[in-house]
Amino acid sequence: MKMFPSLDLSARVRASLAASAKALRSLDWSWSTPYKNWLPHVSPVDIKADLVAALTGAVVVLPQGVAFATIAGMPPEYGLYAGMVPAIIAAWFGSSRHLVSGPTTAASVVLFSSLSLLAVPGSPDYVTLALTLTFMVGVLELALGFARLGALVNFISHSVVVGFTAGAAVLIAAKQLKHFFGIEMDSGGPLHEILFQFTLHALEITPGATLVAATTLAIGIACKRWLPQIPYMIVAMIGGSLLALGLNDWLGADRTGIATVGALPATLPPLSAPSLSFEHLRELAPAALAMTLFALTEAVSIGRSLAARGGYRIDGNQEFIGQGLSNIAGSFFSAYVATGSFNRSGVNYEAGARTPLASIFAAFMLMGIVLFVAPYASYLPKAAMAGVLFLVAWGLIDFKEIRHILHASKRETGVLGVTFFSAIFLELEFAIFAGVLLSLVLYLDRTSKPRLVTLAPNPLLPNHAFSNTSDHTVAQCPQLRFLRIDGSLFFGSVAHIEQYFDQLRIDHPQQKHLAIFADGINFVDLQGGQTLARETQRRLADGGGLYLINIKQGLWEALERCGCLDETEARNVFQTKTAAVRAIYQKLDKGVCTGCDKRIFRECNS
Repeated sequence: MKMFPSLDLSARVRASLAASAKALRSLDWSWSTPYKNWLPHVSPVDIKADLVAALTGAVVVLPQGVAFATIAGMPPEYGLYAGMVPAIIAAWFGSSRHLVSGPTTAASVVLFSSLSLLAVPGSPDYVTLALTLTFMVGVLELALGFARLGALVNFISHSVVVGFTAGAAVLIAAKQLKHFFGIEMDSGGPLHEILFQFTLHALEITPGATLVAATTLAIGIACKRWLPQIPYMIVAMIGGSLLALGLNDWLGADRTGIATVGALPATLPPLSAPSLSFEHLRELAPAALAMTLFALTEAVSIGRSLAARGGYRIDGNQEFIGQGLSNIAGSFFSAYVATGSFNRSGVNYEAGARTPLASIFAAFMLMGIVLFVAPYASYLPKAAMAGVLFLVAWGLIDFKEIRHILHASKRETGVLGVTFFSAIFLELEFAIFAGVLLSLVLYLDRTSKPRLVTLAPNPLLPNHAFSNTSDHTVAQCPQLRFLRIDGSLFFGSVAHIEQYFDQLRIDHPQQKHLAIFADGINFVDLQGGQTLARETQRRLADGGGLYLINIKQGLWEALERCGCLDETEARNVFQTKTAAVRAIYQKLDKGVCTGCDKRIFRECNS
């Protein structure tokens, strides 16, 4: 009996496939073939390492896929399907060597919260909506990639990535507590809720499951430390599974209470089709946009984190394209929204993967496992999986980089802390946005307060070169102040600059002339230009003037466009300080110069 509409290759499927194929053919694929950069350089050693990592990843995804599908309100097998075709497409067209795409906890939760109000979870209508949402997310991701908006990920600072990775690692370990100790408890939500639930059920710890998990963890640590040449994760899982079998044979499964993954359906992903009706597109549009932004941020954050540890860079645009194509393809192969998985990407990296072939191999191995080995998954203890994921979580925390950030910058420490604690105490996806938002706020705070340095000719330097007047041996002209602005003049910084100008007039009323070294100014907007114009008017009214020295071509053109120079007769622009001093000196009050014995400029001796 056919339970879900996705199991039929109907006219609707063919129509959707044809529409997608036509849209994809119209795109420019000339720059979207990243596999040409790494595939020719793959060596037999790389393939061997990727195969080992793939086997580990294929085994890890078995229980996770079923669990994530349950969280998402989908039939259990759909979680496995999401780890097959989407993983292959994302690895082939993406730019990361280690990122593994598939179902994730956060994406599953977002999917459930978006669709549970529109249809009954697990029903045919619900599955159709999930496939449609997946298709829409893929199209949006692909559009952003071809629009070359991958630069958006540059706003995710390194501190955000480190904090997000560490927070996610803590959550990975926390969510495995129930399997590690054999407790029936709710492991959803932030860290404090998980720990509270664990405390309530602490007396229900299953000794057999705890022994299996601890043994798996110990075997993994020992192998990683003393036998690094062998795949320690697989050895650890085999060791834990054999111990569980021995305990069950000795004491009986009822007494040990060791839970296993259980038998899985032995089927490959059937063809499916999203519904492209206007009603469904309208209903799902807000959810698709939110899911797209979250999924891309999560995938690229994970990709950047692993790339930093692997010593390479990822292409944000290409990663958008890879994720978009994976979800478009996934919607036709019974997969719901896939994105970068921290669990499996971490396993992939820690298991020694070298190229994207590891993710591709893992997807094909998963297909083989589902077809031939799925019934035997009932022998794989969840406690052994928990022990392995504890190892993964520990490996994801970059303690060295965390210490470096803590000692290097208070601002970056704040970003790291906000991201980390948001991840473990709030929502994982919110942590990324919180870290990015704080990074932007701190960046705007820095750029809104450009450095303002007072300069003066130093008679101790060759040719009376200018130096900072913080050196008290350097005297200033009583009528003329030289100022260097290191930063841009834009709407966010003009308040700080105007306040400084006002304070100068109050503290040094005799210095009616102000010369600004403009070589540190890279950008000026209309408001910034008007600020210079108003200051010029004030100084002209006081009998002084404002002058610009070493002005860049771009700055000159920007001031010309806004008319800020013409309006105030402020064409006092000089390309060298020598020309500026010679011209400005002619405008100084010679009566003041007569009573001055500082001899600041060479002209003072004439």
